[in-house]
Amino acid sequence: MDRSLTVLHVSDFQCGEPFLPEAADAMHRVARTVSPDVVVASGDLTQRAKPSEFATARELLNGFGDVPVVMTPGNHDVPLYRIWERLATPFRNWRRFAGDALDTVTAIPGATVVALASAAPRRAIVNGRIDADQVDFARRAFAEAPARDLRILVVHHHFVPVPSGEGGRTLPGAERLAEAFERMGVDVVMGGHVHQLHVNSWHGVPFVATGTTTSRRGRGVEAAANSLCVHRFADDTLQVVPYHRAPDGAEFEAAAPLDFSLTARSAGAPAS
Repeated sequence: MDRSLTVLHVSDFQCGEPFLPEAADAMHRVARTVSPDVVVASGDLTQRAKPSEFATARELLNGFGDVPVVMTPGNHDVPLYRIWERLATPFRNWRRFAGDALDTVTAIPGATVVALASAAPRRAIVNGRIDADQVDFARRAFAEAPARDLRILVVHHHFVPVPSGEGGRTLPGAERLAEAFERMGVDVVMGGHVHQLHVNSWHGVPFVATGTTTSRRGRGVEAAANSLCVHRFADDTLQVVPYHRAPDGAEFEAAAPLDFSLTARSAGAPAS
């Protein structure tokens, strides 16, 4: 049974002072070229969670046209220096931008996409958290999905350390969470946060963190550069195609693809 699907995975727009309009234009050109079935925007769409920055982010997302967009908040999408707002109503501007629900389920033909909000403004300023209720939310969503659906999980913060050692601490409980996602039959985990693209297979699941797609805040090997990913599902395989844009470059350029087998989950793994 064919399960073809193309996902454009972007992240860390950082709309605000670090934002690069020319990188955004190049991102939209990639979208027109690859014709994605869904766009995943894995957090930090703003730099300081200001209404004007969310307005810019909305313009960027509108640039994808009628393609469904799945997004999740990152630690920059809640106020950092507006301390009382961060403590009292941290997601106020995000909710005005994206809707009330922080954890979401998006059903598209052939796939179920679950986004879990890992931003934890009252517990962690930079790092995040995924709690037991959120794990149960994902488990229920995948259990109710058609057995042959692709199962895509979106979380802003990273689970696997960046090879260079940069990027800060991984999500607390990453090992436990990865084991839970494997039991749910998750086909891929998509995120961002570390501002450099890296791809890992852990507990039988591909974990893909893309870098900053539209800002000058690239780090490590992607210092001042930009990146995004195109995920191509075809039956029981996943091909991840990294794209990089050099500092002051005009376009995103595709790198060598990375291939993963989804055979072990091709019949729909138990979500328990």
